[in-house]
Amino acid sequence: MSKTTTEFAPLLRQLGKELDGELHFDSLMKTLYATDASVYRSLPLAVALPKTCSDLKKLIRFATENGTSLIPRTAGTSLAGQCVGEGIVVDVSKYMNKTIEFNKQEGWVRVQPGVVRNELNNYLKEHGYFFSPITSTATRAMIGGMVGNNSCGTTSIVYGSTREHVLELKVLLSDGTEAVFKSMSPADFELNCKQDNLEGALYRHIREELSKPEVQQNIREHFPKAAIHRRNTGYALDYLLESQLFSESQNPFDFCKLLCGSEGTLAITTEIKIHLDPLPDPFDIVVAAHFDSIHDSMKAAQVAMKHAPTAVELMDKIILDCTKENVEQSRNRDFVEGDPKAILMVEFRGKTIEEAKTQGLVFVDALKNAGLGYSFPVIGPDRTNSAWQLRSAGLGLLANIPGDKKAVACIEDTAVAIEDLADYIDEFAEIIKEFGQEPVYYAHAGAGEIHLRPILDLKKARDVEEFYRISEASAKLVKKYKGSLSGEHGDGRVRAAFIPMMVGQENYDLFKRLKATWDPNGIFNPGKIVDAPPMNTSLRYEPEMVTPEFPTKFDFSNVGGILRMAEKCNGSGDCRKLPNSGGGTMCPSYQATRYEKDTTRGRANTLREFLTNSRKENPFDHPEIKEVMDLCLSCKGCTSECPSNVDMSTMKAEFQYQYHKTNGVPLRSRAFAYINKLNGLGSMVPDISNFFLTNAAFGGGLKKFLGVAPQRTLPTISKQSLKSWYKKEYRTLSGRPIIKSLYFFFDEFTNHNDTEIGIKAITLLRHLGYEVKMVDHAESGRGAISKGLLDYAQKMAEANVALFADLVNADSPLIGLEPSAILSFRDEYPRLVNKSLREKAKSLKFHCEMIDEFLAKEIIAGNIGPDAFTSEAKIVHLHGHCHQKALSSVNYTKKLLELPKNYRVQVIPSGCCGMAGSFGYEKEHYSLSMQIGEMVLFPAVRAVEADALIAAPGTSCRHQISDGTGKKARHPVEILYAAAGL
Repeated sequence: MSKTTTEFAPLLRQLGKELDGELHFDSLMKTLYATDASVYRSLPLAVALPKTCSDLKKLIRFATENGTSLIPRTAGTSLAGQCVGEGIVVDVSKYMNKTIEFNKQEGWVRVQPGVVRNELNNYLKEHGYFFSPITSTATRAMIGGMVGNNSCGTTSIVYGSTREHVLELKVLLSDGTEAVFKSMSPADFELNCKQDNLEGALYRHIREELSKPEVQQNIREHFPKAAIHRRNTGYALDYLLESQLFSESQNPFDFCKLLCGSEGTLAITTEIKIHLDPLPDPFDIVVAAHFDSIHDSMKAAQVAMKHAPTAVELMDKIILDCTKENVEQSRNRDFVEGDPKAILMVEFRGKTIEEAKTQGLVFVDALKNAGLGYSFPVIGPDRTNSAWQLRSAGLGLLANIPGDKKAVACIEDTAVAIEDLADYIDEFAEIIKEFGQEPVYYAHAGAGEIHLRPILDLKKARDVEEFYRISEASAKLVKKYKGSLSGEHGDGRVRAAFIPMMVGQENYDLFKRLKATWDPNGIFNPGKIVDAPPMNTSLRYEPEMVTPEFPTKFDFSNVGGILRMAEKCNGSGDCRKLPNSGGGTMCPSYQATRYEKDTTRGRANTLREFLTNSRKENPFDHPEIKEVMDLCLSCKGCTSECPSNVDMSTMKAEFQYQYHKTNGVPLRSRAFAYINKLNGLGSMVPDISNFFLTNAAFGGGLKKFLGVAPQRTLPTISKQSLKSWYKKEYRTLSGRPIIKSLYFFFDEFTNHNDTEIGIKAITLLRHLGYEVKMVDHAESGRGAISKGLLDYAQKMAEANVALFADLVNADSPLIGLEPSAILSFRDEYPRLVNKSLREKAKSLKFHCEMIDEFLAKEIIAGNIGPDAFTSEAKIVHLHGHCHQKALSSVNYTKKLLELPKNYRVQVIPSGCCGMAGSFGYEKEHYSLSMQIGEMVLFPAVRAVEADALIAAPGTSCRHQISDGTGKKARHPVEILYAAAGL
């Protein structure tokens, strides 16, 4: 750069004032954007969040005048380092995400580059269309990024790549002028050549270069085989060559073909017009063919392609083994039989389910006749989504390999002709053995593309060198088969250095001339495709670095410490899912704000950066970490939805605990952490306590003193605790003869605030034939965990584990009403108690259940039937608790509520309600809390029929629904209690 960082500061401040959007150059924002999903790291000069085309023009002018560069970015899921650089990262995802125009008659849509692929398709679905390229990152991948990488995805064997769908690109050229590129006739091409500006120079240059016979010969001789539709090595000059201007083809000339896959190195895209396909046939099945060898699975892929499938995808044993440890994906692998070396997932679609199944069974017969495979389960339409989720999670799951060795993305994007695939894989296997490697195979087998990943520790200098040598050997083999080094992930930093080898020096020199013509000052994403630095430099970790270790209250030993827990995040960006793109619970604050800092990835990157490089006595004492953790709702969505199982909720609690050591514990945090003690004191004089809690003057003063949002209603204290009621009244309850006994966990919320619900729960259980036992036990410690008061939480956990470990078992479990409290036994306790109790805690967690789980299992066992309940018809709208979704399942509650034979349950497709314990009560978080509720939950609740019921197992969820909609939500037990006529 021509200026130092200090010299840039006043210039950046001035630029920020000129933009309609945002410009950040603080250490936190630069840290957040220093990495993508690749192995690379480079601190940018600044981060821009532009709102308008005018903002982009100002950024281009600034970069040109000040000798810096612009790195375009959407979701930041690039695997080759395309989004990493030292200039200004230009993130269009927050503001430039509008759908501009949709033409149903002609089947196209015009969008800004920040539109999420799945969000777009949810909009198009009702009109009978969809944008067909689908990547494994489709829940957060954006159309601009898909253009930049020329994304393909699982259905490319039918629909092709993004390049085949782009009709028009509106861009800004390197001089800041606007241009629109689309297909054109030879006459229009010549007309454009006459323009006296940069755009005209681009047309003249390509005409001059591609008209030369020697250039044409070099391209046809050295570029990948044209039969490989996933070919993205370098610039797509072979596509331009095969236009009617330079060949016998009738294809019109179109610069869009070149810009697709150019990785933002030639222009900045502002609008994209894309062709749409009619929705595919509605019925689908997947044949999950099992194999004892990778070679057989590759041969099977060739067989599959003769049967017109819509997808042919491979997962190998290493990937499959990773799915066993992931909470969500372990549920999705129920079709796996035995211990296969590989599974080939082959999708067939039809207008009827019978048509799809027939195609699948014909394929199975073909495999059997060829002697390929040992098991061929056919996954029906009700399970195909979960099967594909298993496959899509592969990238993130690879981060679950314990220790510092990881499956590294460097040779994972090679594509060869389908007829070469099996031989290529066999030869590759021999080469990789020379490096002592057993690679991970994961990919789009039907398209001839296999994602091969070596296992390397890039903290070690030797493995950094192997990183290069393996990549070089792979490039040579791909060249031998005239394949494409990049099938869809792009060249970026990781493959660009091998492009001269892949296409020949003459073609590479042509690439450089092309880049110089389009971008003479080198402001657009430099170092990608051409003039790339060595591929084993600027990595996330310094060679021979020693990973710092820190004493922590939680036990992170299973992953090698808290820092390695953060390092498990590989940047795949699953935490950037939006409600209309992929659903789920993870990162509700990001879903509302769309700021990278509010993602699990952003928080993990911040922890990694500051814990690795801290020079402070307390390495957790960084305001940057505090800032990114502030809006984490501890929803636990990441514990199941993040493929890498990056447990941010636990890391936040640990961070707070460590941060408090230097900065003290705020009064409000103490109040929420010790809420059980405060409620216990208040319960001595409940009428007086409730007067102060509900009185406008006193209650308002209390809220102001504690920093509670004035709009919130404070939970009142019951006139008697549940424990005291039990001691007085339980013996008077009657019901069916005792089936089994259970222990009831009198959590702090039910005991003092929701006593009436607890009474109904115990009465219902006894009515149904269950003996409910009570022992005097400690509170759950949930409030203390959420506020980082882990010494207190540990005492509660140890007391409960010591008490219940020898009492409860499979025949006499511990049952709880409040999900966050009872699930603490399952989640935090085994990692929070001291070593002497750890094994007991691990055993105990299997016998601790939400009441919803317990009753649903009893229904399945036949111990509870519908005859004991009303036959009245009711609709119940169910919102599940975040912790329940992460650590259990809403399906238990659904089954429970459908026990009355005419009750029908509709699960609200909501993520977090936004309250998240104390989070939504805090005045600075109130607005965001309500914004999260408004995304899905509040509108769904407001639309509920007048005579329908609303169910929510969580106490904070019920309060949020009340505050946000004015409607009353009931605990599922309350609904079942009423249905039993009690």
